[in-house]
Amino acid sequence: VSARYLNLRSCATPTSTMAATPSSQVSLYLSCKGLLNLDITSKSDPLVSLLQYNRHDVTRPWNEVGRTERVENSLDPSFATPISVTYCFEEVQKLEFRVYDIDDASTYSLADDQFLGSAETTLGLLVGNHTTQLPLKRPGKEAGFITIVAEEKSENNEMATFCFHARKLDNKDFLGKSDPYLQFERVIPGGQFLTVHRTEVVKNDLNPTWKPFTLSVNQLCGGNEDQELRVSCYDYDSDGSHDLIGIFTTTWKEMKQALHVELHWECISPKKKATKKKYVNSGIVYLSRLQVERLHSFVDYVSSGCQIHFTVGIDFTASNGDPRQLTSLHYINPYEPNQYMKALVAVGSVCEQYDTDKLFPAFGFGAKIPPDGKVSHEFALNFNPSNPYCTGIIGVTGAYQTAIQQVTLYGPTNAAPIIKHVAEFARVPAQSAKADNYFILLLLTDGVLSDMAATKKAIVEASFLPLSIIIVGVGEADFSDMRELDSDNSRLRAAGVEAARDIVQFVPFANYRSVYTLNH
Repeated sequence: VSARYLNLRSCATPTSTMAATPSSQVSLYLSCKGLLNLDITSKSDPLVSLLQYNRHDVTRPWNEVGRTERVENSLDPSFATPISVTYCFEEVQKLEFRVYDIDDASTYSLADDQFLGSAETTLGLLVGNHTTQLPLKRPGKEAGFITIVAEEKSENNEMATFCFHARKLDNKDFLGKSDPYLQFERVIPGGQFLTVHRTEVVKNDLNPTWKPFTLSVNQLCGGNEDQELRVSCYDYDSDGSHDLIGIFTTTWKEMKQALHVELHWECISPKKKATKKKYVNSGIVYLSRLQVERLHSFVDYVSSGCQIHFTVGIDFTASNGDPRQLTSLHYINPYEPNQYMKALVAVGSVCEQYDTDKLFPAFGFGAKIPPDGKVSHEFALNFNPSNPYCTGIIGVTGAYQTAIQQVTLYGPTNAAPIIKHVAEFARVPAQSAKADNYFILLLLTDGVLSDMAATKKAIVEASFLPLSIIIVGVGEADFSDMRELDSDNSRLRAAGVEAARDIVQFVPFANYRSVYTLNH
């Protein structure tokens, strides 16, 4: 909610009231050719990070808006994860694509990864050209090329879940069996194939069953059910030289028959078909189950009577600095709101519009509170635990300003208690067959969590409930933990359990401070 809202606000004109700027969502599909090989015993493991220029932010004008997945051992990667960008028709939106060799995939930060090259362009140019190839620049060396395919998202909001398996695949390995995976591509104007998905690799198995996966129909076929789709089955090799087992073609229109009956396709090796007279196939690939669901929009739910319940949690730990000092993130300036108040108003004013009673529970964590000075990780900002509600965002900011003068900032930074608190309220409507209540928790914090494991577990448990969490990072600290919780590229896991969905959106407020200033 917050990231999309703030991105839309960044398209606004700098006036005292926000003007609606014509915009649409664009998906960018990326591939590279001829990347530098910076690894000694193998090939580079590339990933692309996309940055967008914000002319209003003088301290940090280039901000990351998305990244692809990491492709192992490839100098010519085709990335299956598109990056979504808001396209504002009336603005020049500068973009920079940075390619990195990722040696340690366990950390989100790119600071320790090797830079392979970059390219700059504008979003308008990409949309106008549809397919654009740019040289990658790196001091002193030719660094290859990056190709960007830009597609405006269609109105199709269906999500499809596929279950594939295969039987009697060809064995491409000498000492063991093939390690097969499927790669899905669709044809785009110009006859090129665009990678839209890869399954996981199933090790040492000629009769593999791949995990179910979900794709938007828009990503799969661009909204055209007759669009040709190519499915390739490969034998994975750790050095990146994957062997083609076979291919087949289909369409979304044909695949939809799997809603009623299992489908299958012969996996054909073009090389064997051309050289062997008695060749039949290299195995059979089955679509054993297909489920299609309409992805309802936020407007769909609100217009149908769904009630939005908004809760605020604010970090009162000592790492924010002494609130009596100008350097503190909690410093109460009589002439200007501090970063916590700015972030609270920027996000809260949006959510406030959809909360019918305008009564917001507001909590703090990580401070010693009156009267006994005990540390609390879940205290009401108005110090009334039986009635922690504040009237509107103005009421929340008022309670915050009062609380900061009465508590002692302490620690540790534990977010799990507040998440569990809101989850308990969300648990009741979760038992109902009607989607009539949804909960949003806004967490404002300055950095690293002390209870990361407990917080991850609380989020995974909450992912099965009607609850979303917006985390706004205040200040300039290390927000690696928050980006891990956001988990855009893979679902969060804790204690061996995978989250049902991604319910966390992290936003570093420093990226949007200037936008707040322009519109307030």
